[in-house]
Amino acid sequence: MGSLTLHDVRKSFGSVDVLKGIDLEVGEGEFVVFVGPSGCGKSTLLRIIAGLEDATSGSILINGREVNSVPPAKRGIAMVFQTYALYPHLNVRDNMSLGLKQAGMAKAEIGQRVDKVASMLSMKELIARRPAELSGGQRQRVAIGRAIVREPDLFLFDEPLSNLDAALRAQTRLEIAKLHDHLKATMVYVTHDQVEAMTLADRIVVLNGGVIQQVGSPMELYNNPANLFVAGFIGSPRMNFIPGIHAGRGSIHTVGVRPEHITLDPDGGDLEGTVTHVEYLGADTIIYLECKDVGLIIVRNFGEQRIENHKRLFARFDPRRVMQFNADGSRS
Repeated sequence: MGSLTLHDVRKSFGSVDVLKGIDLEVGEGEFVVFVGPSGCGKSTLLRIIAGLEDATSGSILINGREVNSVPPAKRGIAMVFQTYALYPHLNVRDNMSLGLKQAGMAKAEIGQRVDKVASMLSMKELIARRPAELSGGQRQRVAIGRAIVREPDLFLFDEPLSNLDAALRAQTRLEIAKLHDHLKATMVYVTHDQVEAMTLADRIVVLNGGVIQQVGSPMELYNNPANLFVAGFIGSPRMNFIPGIHAGRGSIHTVGVRPEHITLDPDGGDLEGTVTHVEYLGADTIIYLECKDVGLIIVRNFGEQRIENHKRLFARFDPRRVMQFNADGSRS
């Protein structure tokens, strides 16, 4: 297992500042997920940790050793990319073992490692197949297995599930979670998908505009977002924001409330609106309520609840779960 320390890491491409001073500690055995919208700097940060990009300034330490000038192959890391990057002419065994062969490891040791990992990932029956004979999910498992056999100090994942369909994403996400539990390894994982972040991470690092917005456990970020950006990015359906509410002393703030913390009442409530659409998802019912001067409010009811389109209803907020944000977006 390895630890990771980032101290004031900055990256500029010409006059464009992509990372604006990143400070982070990742402990041994932690699963940390970088999450944020496209262009927030998360993949650039991962590539700097891997040594595939140079930081403009700042320090990167793995296991307490500064690695800024250390080449990727000597950093004790293994990386799993969005694309599988498998050799099409090699079978699964050879794809997984190639890096070990290039490092000069003994043949018997290579065989033991590959067999152990193939068993761990339920790939023993695939070991003689070539990539063209594998599904997308199976190819990604080979790419993950290729990383595991190296027994690195630090695993880096760069959006590894984005090329898979929804069912395979859910299945592979579970396999990665089980893998972390089995290996007790330190993992840093990049995704734009906040569901992946919520379900995999010990801690989530929310990035936007090259700046860390908040670091915390999934439920810390969900229940106590530091600002409007984190509140809106974490959670699905996203938090409702009602702007222009006057607080004390004449200041103006935004009220935020999650869809599951709103009930619908025909007789009265905080906002009146018209039902414009209802999504029946089985376990949940999602109701879209168009409210005058506020816009669309999303309500999440648990279970199946039949609601007519175009019906006039009131949205009633749970006062214990309403959040307030200042004009600059910070939490009140």
